[in-house]
Amino acid sequence: MRRSFKFLLRPTRHQEIALTAMLDDHRALYNAALEERREAWRRSKVSIRYGDQSAQLKEIRDADPEGQSRW
Repeated sequence: MRRSFKFLLRPTRHQEIALTAMLDDHRALYNAALEERREAWRRSKVSIRYGDQSAQLKEIRDADPEGQSRW
């Protein structure tokens, strides 16, 4: 028999603000990556793979010190 546990998050106000900011930054990054894949396919029928986009993450972190690099 498997048992599971549910843990209720009760972040402080400061933690809630930080979690929301992190979620917003990651959502923006994901949406930008999705848009890049869509545009590449729509324009030239080229498929961009995960490995190609993950290789760009270092450059993205360097270019955005207040965004992705803080996480």
